Amino acid sequence: MPGTRRQVGATGAQTVTISFAGFNRAWATWIGDRLERRGVTVVQQRWDPPVEVPLEESLRDLTLSRGRVLVILSDWYFQLGPRSHDEWNRALREVVAPDPDRFAAVCLTTSALPGATSALGAADLTNVGADEAERRLLVRLGLPTDPLPEPVEHRPGPRYPADTPEVWGGVPRRNTRFTGREELLNKTYQALQDAGSGAGVVALYGMSGVGKTQLAAEYVYRFGSEYDVVWWVPADRRALYRQRLAELAPELGLSTGVEYGERLRAVRDALRRGEPHSHWLLVLDGADEPENIWDLVPTGPGHVLITSRNPEWSEHNSNLVEVPVYSRDESVAFVRRRAPRLDPAEADRLAEALEDLPLLLDQTAGWLNDSDLSVEEYIELLEGGIDQDVVKVSADFPLAFQTAWSILLNKLKDTVPESVDLLRLCSFFAPGSIPVRLLKEMPAGELPEQVSGLLNDPLLWNKAIAQLRQYSVVRLESHESAVEEASSGESLYMHRMVHQIVGHDMTERDRKEFIDVVRRALAAADPGRPTDTRLWPAYAEITPHLKWADVLRSTDPAVQSLVLNCLRYMYLSGEYRAGIKLGERAMRAWRELIGEDHPRIWDLSYHYANLLRAVGDYAGTEAIERAAVDHLRTERGVQDLEHLRAAGGLAADLRGLGRYDEALEMSGWVLAAYRELLGDQDSRTLNAQNNLAVSLRLLGRYQESLELNQRTLEARRQFLGQRHNWTLASQTNYATDLRLLGRYSDGLSLQNQSARVHRLVLGNDNPQTLRAEYNLALCHYRSGDRTKASALFTRVLERCERVLGEDDPLTMMFAAGQSCFAREHADIDQARAISEKVVDGYLNMLGEEHPFVAGTRANHALILRNVGERDQAHTLLEGALAALTQAVGEFHPWTLGCAINASALRNLVGDPESAAALTDAVITRATETLGRTHPLTLSARIAHAADLRGVRERQRAEKVENEALGDLATTLGAQHVHTVSARSRNRPYWDFEPPIV
Repeated sequence: MPGTRRQVGATGAQTVTISFAGFNRAWATWIGDRLERRGVTVVQQRWDPPVEVPLEESLRDLTLSRGRVLVILSDWYFQLGPRSHDEWNRALREVVAPDPDRFAAVCLTTSALPGATSALGAADLTNVGADEAERRLLVRLGLPTDPLPEPVEHRPGPRYPADTPEVWGGVPRRNTRFTGREELLNKTYQALQDAGSGAGVVALYGMSGVGKTQLAAEYVYRFGSEYDVVWWVPADRRALYRQRLAELAPELGLSTGVEYGERLRAVRDALRRGEPHSHWLLVLDGADEPENIWDLVPTGPGHVLITSRNPEWSEHNSNLVEVPVYSRDESVAFVRRRAPRLDPAEADRLAEALEDLPLLLDQTAGWLNDSDLSVEEYIELLEGGIDQDVVKVSADFPLAFQTAWSILLNKLKDTVPESVDLLRLCSFFAPGSIPVRLLKEMPAGELPEQVSGLLNDPLLWNKAIAQLRQYSVVRLESHESAVEEASSGESLYMHRMVHQIVGHDMTERDRKEFIDVVRRALAAADPGRPTDTRLWPAYAEITPHLKWADVLRSTDPAVQSLVLNCLRYMYLSGEYRAGIKLGERAMRAWRELIGEDHPRIWDLSYHYANLLRAVGDYAGTEAIERAAVDHLRTERGVQDLEHLRAAGGLAADLRGLGRYDEALEMSGWVLAAYRELLGDQDSRTLNAQNNLAVSLRLLGRYQESLELNQRTLEARRQFLGQRHNWTLASQTNYATDLRLLGRYSDGLSLQNQSARVHRLVLGNDNPQTLRAEYNLALCHYRSGDRTKASALFTRVLERCERVLGEDDPLTMMFAAGQSCFAREHADIDQARAISEKVVDGYLNMLGEEHPFVAGTRANHALILRNVGERDQAHTLLEGALAALTQAVGEFHPWTLGCAINASALRNLVGDPESAAALTDAVITRATETLGRTHPLTLSARIAHAADLRGVRERQRAEKVENEALGDLATTLGAQHVHTVSARSRNRPYWDFEPPIV
């Protein structure tokens, strides 16, 4: 008999089956935890009855569950299907009413429910706190409500679902029409849970319009109670991503300065350590270009959820979860909730016509619901093709999408035509986040009439935005503000698919008018100082829009200046590849537009050459700069400032090509000319002075380079400030010279402080920061701190490979250092693999005769020596020594260092007399070039003592060695690693360090 069933809480087995809609998973989890703490066995059963199965049968299946059935009543529980209230009332009366003790319920909604739900006797959990909700739950199930004793080990349970995580930001409002996707949600949850140590990363990927963002948002709401921190970040642009992630710092209570680089570093460090919160979820929305941001994806004990169109996230330690179009059942359910007037058969036909793409279903079903057009008529219009000329048919999107958009655009024209004007204006920005504030900041007199009225009339603006949002055409970037507050916000988000459509149905006059407005808006937003790192976020926001506004076809001087400034920003910030693409297109477009010899062409060629030079294309840049130098010298004379700028660039090309004497000569007269024209303190003079020091360093004239760099550093500190990026670059240059002169402690002290400021001002991954940290690694290494050096070498190389690629000159420079360190202190096999890639890379980039090729071959020879391949090592070293002698002369420090290594190999292959003669000659040359107590000279003296012992001149060897040991102790200290090693008679070696050119 039904009345004899035991209630939960009576003696005997205690089991409760919780029936819940997937939307309410967090509540099911919390209720289950509350019951399990009181010894109840809990079974979770998601409620998702098939549409084709009668509701009575699905409810009856619940009675097959173990124990009592606890139903979580919500709007979602009844909407699945969806079913009418009449259907529910019939089923509840037939199945639940006859057996009331078998069922219980809690209610999470204040909406009107089917009348027969009274049979469930639901406990109301709306608008109450966790303690009261638990009490009401227990009373409803007949369980004791006495407080439980404190457990020996505290086990934190899931958060009460009505409470948000401690830190919550940027998350879009929950989509109450979200449909299906249960398998995807479960798969995503399981993938994150199974990720193990380190941050679990899952990328939801699929074509535009499949609902990746909606799926991520639903994941947040379903599982957000398991996290202490939930932070949603737009990730379609690197600069915006960095900014939004940095904004998490104050929310975490981190004590940082105002610079967002410092805040970003603090946030990533806090997430990595899991302090103050280890349960965190970061959502990166719209990360379609993994190469732009994957190096900034946090690691640590939390989870990262990514939405992207790009499956290449699998190459960046991410688990991929593909988001397909809806299943037909999901499409039908979604359409019927979006357009209740449609019956299941009509919804099915519409879903088929739109190929189950969620975005299209959302945009068309709502409109159909408000119109009197039948589905059959609509589908007939699709097949007939309304206004095919207004949209571009693309293989990427079905015809249905194009036609649906033509209908929607016509609807918008008829209701709020200003919304279409706004859409079309936005189509000349890049898709994604569109900074409409740039338009609103323009003077009204500079705007076309229809746009001027729209942007300067708040009521009209709000009306247009509301109309676009109604059809999911755009969304406001300010997710959590009310519409009235957000509508005046800074940016709108336009989906890529929308963006591709709206620009086509436009007259040529409107197109020219609108694109001109966007170009002038971008030009007006140009901060004008790309060298100022504080303004880089502004440039990062502007640069993606240049292509879409077709700025390269503009003859407006302000727009052309914007292009040049963006190229300069890309060069300084390390966005080399994107800058080169822009530079290539600009060179082609401007030569056609304004002519080969227009002054703007020489400005452009200067910036373009800088970018090419940064990736090692020195032959290409030499051709560009030499053409500029020849033309400008002929047309304007040698004292012309633009001619001098081009000549300075040509000197840099010559340095890259290994033609150091020519570079020095050119650098010298460029500096002299600048001093005569502009004086000693002008920034261009200081830049030329900096470049002359680089030429001197490449020739091994370290003391002269040091003196020039010291003067440049002092002047830049005075005129530019301590934190200007050029001042910071001078610090690295000066510290490098100190290190190369053997003043290791001085170099380390300066570079340690400078690297820290680099990270704060420029960010961790800026090429200039990487250079500073690499020099810091070398300073630690030369000072004897191998532990710190090892960590830095590895970190800098990994970051540079991620940011710039394996073939970048900076990456190869860092790889050369890592290989040398690994050879002596880590893994010889790793050292060899890296070294082979470095030698091949320089050979391909620079050619057989370049000194970098000889220098890295000399390094590789030491690896061959260490693995026992002595003959090959000897041959390679002798070749490298001859090549360096030919390239830079026998007195150059590189040649002298290579000779020290070659003498060791001569001993190993049985030629001690030649070895001793070589180190004797090296001592003489090194003393003349660097001085008697320079570390390289001291290494030659220690090596010569060993060579003298090899030819049995022990007395002379003893004298040379003792004198050298005394000078080592005096110069570097008695306990320095070089001194200790020499005292132990470990033969010194020399590493070639490819320098910056």
